[in-house]
Amino acid sequence: MKDFASEINLIVVIPLILQLLGLALMVLLDPYVEKKKRRLLLLNAALIASLIAENIVSDQFVVFGDVPPFRTLLAVYGYAVRPLVLLLFCCIVAPDGKHTPFWILIGLNAAVNATSLFSHICFWIEDNRYHRGPLGFSCHIVSGIILLYLLYLTFTAQPKRGRFQFIIPVVNIVLVIAGALTDTFIAHTQTGITFLSVAMVSSALFYYIWLHLKFVHDHEKALEAESRIRIMMSQIQPHFLYNTLSSIQALCRIDPEKAFDVTEKFGTYLRSNINSLDQPDLIPFSKELEHTRVYSEIEMIRFPNVRVDYGVTDVDFSVPALTVQPLVENAIRHGVRIRKEGIVTVSSRRTELCHEIVISDNGKGFDTDLLKTADGTHIGVRNVRERLERMCGGTLAVESVIGEGTTVTIRIPLRKQQ
Repeated sequence: MKDFASEINLIVVIPLILQLLGLALMVLLDPYVEKKKRRLLLLNAALIASLIAENIVSDQFVVFGDVPPFRTLLAVYGYAVRPLVLLLFCCIVAPDGKHTPFWILIGLNAAVNATSLFSHICFWIEDNRYHRGPLGFSCHIVSGIILLYLLYLTFTAQPKRGRFQFIIPVVNIVLVIAGALTDTFIAHTQTGITFLSVAMVSSALFYYIWLHLKFVHDHEKALEAESRIRIMMSQIQPHFLYNTLSSIQALCRIDPEKAFDVTEKFGTYLRSNINSLDQPDLIPFSKELEHTRVYSEIEMIRFPNVRVDYGVTDVDFSVPALTVQPLVENAIRHGVRIRKEGIVTVSSRRTELCHEIVISDNGKGFDTDLLKTADGTHIGVRNVRERLERMCGGTLAVESVIGEGTTVTIRIPLRKQQ
C-alpha cells in the first residue's frame, strides 16, 4: 500500500513540478513581462513548490509514523504561506499598491497558527489525526478576505481593455476557492497533494499567460500610437513647408528684396532645425517657439496688418514638435488677416499643476462644433490635441466667439515633464 501511494505521489507531483519549472523558465526568458512582476511570479512559483513539498512530507509522516511535532511545524508553515501566495497574486495584479492592511493580516494569521506549537487554540495533531481549535479557520478567513481583495483589484486596478480581460483572474479565484472547499469539506487526495496546491499551480501559470497577453496588448497599442504620430507628423510637415514657401512666393511679387532676405533666413532655419521637424519626439518649447517666430515673421511681412505678440515667461519644458506653429498659422490664415489690425498673442506661464500655453487672437472666430467634423480647416487642431494627449498627457481647449476671436489653451502636467 505504501508503494502504491508513493507511485501515485510521483504521478501527480512530477507534472506539477515540471509545470512550475517551465513557468520559471518562461518568466526568465520572456522580455515582455516587467521586472517587478517577473520577480513576483518567480517568488510565487517557489512558494507553491514549497507547499507541494510540505504536502508530500506531511503525508509521509502520516503513512510511515506518528510524529506530531514535525507535522505541526509543517502545518503551521502551510497555513502561513497559502494566504501569502494569494496576496502575491494581488501584487501581480496591482504591483504599485501598498497592500499594507493585508500584509498585517498575513502576519496575524502566521502568528495564530504558530500558537499550535504550544497550545490547542488553533489546531493540534493527536493520535495521527488533525484537530481544529477555536481559531482553526483563521487561514481560511484571511484567505477569503484576500480573495475578495483580489477580485476587487481585478475589476478596478486594471485599465479597461475589453470584456474578456477579467476571465483569467476570475477563473483563478474560482479555482482557488474550489480547491480550498474540496480539501476542507469534501475530500482529501490520497496522494498527499491537496487540491488547493494543484489549483495554485494552475493559477500561477494562468497569471503568467494573463500578464504576457496584457503586455503584448499594451505594446501593440504603443506601436499603433507611435505609427499614428508619425503619420500625423508626415501630414503636418509638408503643410508647414508648403504654406511657408507660398508666403515667400507672394513676397517675390510684392517685395523681391524682402523675399530674398526671408528665403535666406528660412533656409538657415531649416538647416538648423530640420532634425526636430523630422522626428515625433518631444522637443524643447524654446525650439518650438523659434519655429513659430520664423513662420509668423514671414506672415507679418506678407500681411502688414497682422501682428504677433509674445508674452512668454516659462520655457523650461518640452512639447511635441509643431504644436504652437500650426495654431498660430490657423489664427493668422483663418482669423486675423481679414482684420484692419489683426493681433495674435502667444503666452506661456507655469502654474502649480502645469505648464500653460495660450494662443489668442482677435479674429473672426468660429463655431467650435466644427472641430468634430472632418473639415480640413480644423484637422491641424485635432492633430495637435491628439499628439499632446498621447506624447505628454497634455490637453488642448478651444474657446471662440464669432466676431470677437479665438483662444486656444494648452496645458501640460508638471509630472509628465519630470
